[in-house]
Amino acid sequence: MQATNSKQPLAIAIVIAVGLVLAALILTMRPAAQGGEAGHDDHAEEVDHDGKPHHDEALPAKGPHGGKLFTSGAYSLEVTIFEVNVEPHFRLYAYQDGKPLAPSASKVSVTVERLGAPPQAVSFTPEADYLKGNAILQEPHSFKVNLQAIANGKTHKFSYEQVEARVTMSELQVTQNGIDLHTSGPARIKSVLKLIGQIELNADRSVQVTPRMAGVVESVHAAAGDNVRKGQVLAVLSSQELAADRSTLRAARQRQELARSTFQREQKLWQEKISAEQDYQQARTALSDADLAVQAAEQKLDAIGAGGGNQRQLARLEIRAPIDGVITGKSIAAGTSVAADAALFVVSDLSTVWAEVSVNERDLDTIKAGQAATILANSTETRGNGRVSYVSPLVGEQTRAATARVVLPNPGRQWRPGAPVSVEIVAAEVTVPVAVHAEAVQVIRDEPAVFGRYGDQFEARPIRTGRSDGQYVEVLEGLAPGVRYAAKNSFLIKADIGKSGASHDH
Repeated sequence: MQATNSKQPLAIAIVIAVGLVLAALILTMRPAAQGGEAGHDDHAEEVDHDGKPHHDEALPAKGPHGGKLFTSGAYSLEVTIFEVNVEPHFRLYAYQDGKPLAPSASKVSVTVERLGAPPQAVSFTPEADYLKGNAILQEPHSFKVNLQAIANGKTHKFSYEQVEARVTMSELQVTQNGIDLHTSGPARIKSVLKLIGQIELNADRSVQVTPRMAGVVESVHAAAGDNVRKGQVLAVLSSQELAADRSTLRAARQRQELARSTFQREQKLWQEKISAEQDYQQARTALSDADLAVQAAEQKLDAIGAGGGNQRQLARLEIRAPIDGVITGKSIAAGTSVAADAALFVVSDLSTVWAEVSVNERDLDTIKAGQAATILANSTETRGNGRVSYVSPLVGEQTRAATARVVLPNPGRQWRPGAPVSVEIVAAEVTVPVAVHAEAVQVIRDEPAVFGRYGDQFEARPIRTGRSDGQYVEVLEGLAPGVRYAAKNSFLIKADIGKSGASHDH
């Protein structure tokens, strides 16, 4: 028992000693910020009034307003970036012997150095209890800051650097990650109107085949989907009307031969002065009438494609293909009776088709004949190019839309009539001074941004975008021409920034 009790004072002494050591460590740590303004905090380097940097590894202390507090002798300067309901800007607070110093007592100038940009000079004016910077601090707040303050006849210099939205990546890593680098500059931007449509037969190259005479179908020689050539027999009809017309032609030709023989005889007799001239003239008139009758009968048969009057079977009517194409419609069967205007077949030339598009009334002023168009199949990866050939002058009462038509080459017959498609029509094309590839644009803190390449580092550059055609994006603000940037696989840089934590800090 006595041995046990003798060890207790020793244990108590050890606990007290450890506590004293921990307390000393806590007291040597920099104080935490108490409240303060919305700002940024990162690595900083302090430089005293003779311009030589301190090599103290400790980060600058937090000031009463939550900023970076730099001290040189009895003078202190707190640097904050204020961005609550206003554009980000510097606000500086000066102190003498730890007490607030009137802002007018300090004359401060600041130089901000960013990657790939000339130094930005910032001047300050007194306002309330702080000095307000006259320049907007664009995102990201990733820069080196050099400060010079003159107070009480003394010059004090400080500097610090903070990093946001920046990653280091060697050329080898860029290659391994498949990141493509491009240079910002002028580009042609196409203004594209996206519409929906449907593939239709080219009505200019699609023909309904009718018999033009009533009859009974004897045989059918073509089916839907068959490829046919111009003049190919599609079906054979038996037509009593045709038989009558051919009989009329035969009779007319017989009368013509008789009239010709009579004319030749009367002409010879008249020349030999055996018969009167009156008989010769009558024979001549009769031959002329007979010729006209034959001509009329032949033209009637030619008009229906009956092939003159040499058919042995007077009633046989051959239905032939009017053009090269495909049978896209068929409504005929052997043994049935058909009318003269019945549509027996539809023959279509599918080497071209139409993409018919519904155009809203508000977009009609931007659609013109001759404009280039891209057709995209909805269910496959088929893609084609054509031009607007027609825009309807009429607007539907119910739809408030008009129809536009794009003629589309179809040599491989990949475009099938009836298939829905998406249509992109180039309404205009302009050259913009600065543009980047569309895949280069990433979203950083809900804003579009591009990753510029500066040495072996990538850093986000927030941009304001303009027009886009899916390939290029116009840059209105935030990126100058001639800047190298990441395009393909730029999302990998965004992911690295997220992993490294090099993001916005308040």
